[in-house]
Parts: sequence; structure tokens; C-alpha cells
Amino acid sequence: QVQLVESGGGLVQPGGSLRLSCAASGSIFSRNTMGWYRQAPGKQRELVATITFSGNANYADSVKGRFAISRENAENTVYLQMNSLKPDDTAVYYCNKNPPYYSSTYRRVYWGQGTQVTVSS
Repeated sequence: QVQLVESGGGLVQPGGSLRLSCAASGSIFSRNTMGWYRQAPGKQRELVATITFSGNANYADSVKGRFAISRENAENTVYLQMNSLKPDDTAVYYCNKNPPYYSSTYRRVYWGQGTQVTVSS
């Protein structure tokens, strides 16, 4: 069964921190590069961080130095530690493989429900 379950979002003040978690099914996680994506209201979904199976990470310029992606391969789990949060980080955050998993059953890219992150005072 294909599954992506994101958690850990919430409301945080500017400058605060959150840690997101994502539990993925083996068919998605496997030895694939995993990523965290986000979609703000009225904007397209964007890729913010990726991590290879061996642990090499890359970040979008907008989050570099503030976010850290990690993974636990034995548990099919990927994390996103977010520090020094800004109002512009407000979005629904999703995890997926990179490139995103395409479901032949549903004939579309599969996404989980995401987790809302709101940065506001």
C-alpha cells in the first residue's frame, strides 16, 4: 500500500522551531532520494529540501542554513528540522520521493495529506 503520512506542523512565532516527520511506505521510501515540499496559499508547490539514501542533503536557497533534512532508513521516515522560522515559511508541507511518486493506479502523482505550518505572531 502506498502511503505518506506527514506530522509535526503547527502554529509558531517568528524565530521559532518545528520538527516535521514523514512516515512513508516502502514502495516510496526504498533507496530513493526523499524530499520535503511546501505549498503556500495561491502559490505552486515547491521543493525545499532533498536527501539521498546515503544522506547527502540539498536545500532551496530560501531555507538554506535554517532547515535540516534527515532520514531514518530502517524506519522509512524522513524529518525536517526547521529553525529561525519566518512568516514566508507558512505553507502546507509534504514529503515525497524526488521526483514525486507517480501512481499508476490513480494516474497521477500521489501526495499525502501534508501538515500545516503557520508562522505568525
